[in-house]
Amino acid sequence: MPSMSFLEHLEELRTRIFHAVVAIACGMVVCWFVRERLVTFMTAPIIEVLKAKGQADKLVYLNPTEPFNLFLKICALAGLFITSPYVLYQVWLFISPGLYRREKKYVVPFMASSILLFVAGGYFGYRLVYPAALDFLIGFGHQFAAMITIHEYTDLFLTVILGLGIVFEMPILIFFLALMGVVSAGWMWRNIRYAVLGIFIVAGALAPTPDISSMVIFASPMLVLYLVSIAIAWFVHPTQRKAREAKRNKA
Repeated sequence: MPSMSFLEHLEELRTRIFHAVVAIACGMVVCWFVRERLVTFMTAPIIEVLKAKGQADKLVYLNPTEPFNLFLKICALAGLFITSPYVLYQVWLFISPGLYRREKKYVVPFMASSILLFVAGGYFGYRLVYPAALDFLIGFGHQFAAMITIHEYTDLFLTVILGLGIVFEMPILIFFLALMGVVSAGWMWRNIRYAVLGIFIVAGALAPTPDISSMVIFASPMLVLYLVSIAIAWFVHPTQRKAREAKRNKA
């Protein structure tokens, strides 16, 4: 493996971040032409809940800049999702110099799984977590008139969707940590109680509502992903790979 100095690593990181930001900006420009459809898609969960609860089915704004900021944020989020293959490829290009040649063959599984997990996390948040949280929050205050600003709604939407998209990348992170021998399946299993505690802390921080059900909805896929990550760590850890190579050589 060619070695790189600390400054070379920083320069490589700067290059990859620059390429990723440019790609997201280009995706954002493309999404700007369909911004009204994106906003309709984003606000569909809250509109459905407001109608079901007999509330006025429109969001409000208190500052003249809020509608414009809304379009910018939702286009940026959509731009990130549509350019995620290129952005995640930049991540691969940054970490690949630290891998052996035989380990670089994982580029295709890395790209396919990371893109799938990122999109799955966002979809899970949009279809399950977010509607359930909104139904609880709006229903809890049914005796009051809802006047939800687009600023607060957008920030909550971005936190849930982007947060779950990132959280769903846990197996990919464990994959590389185990590949480099940093963690092992045995270590992860022995510390599962602390992992469960950490997962529920993260779920509590990301959950849009303080109720237990919302936290459980957030934590459940994270627990499943952690168990999947244990299996991945066992499969790719250097000890297991050396054992498989030894068996092949004997055969």
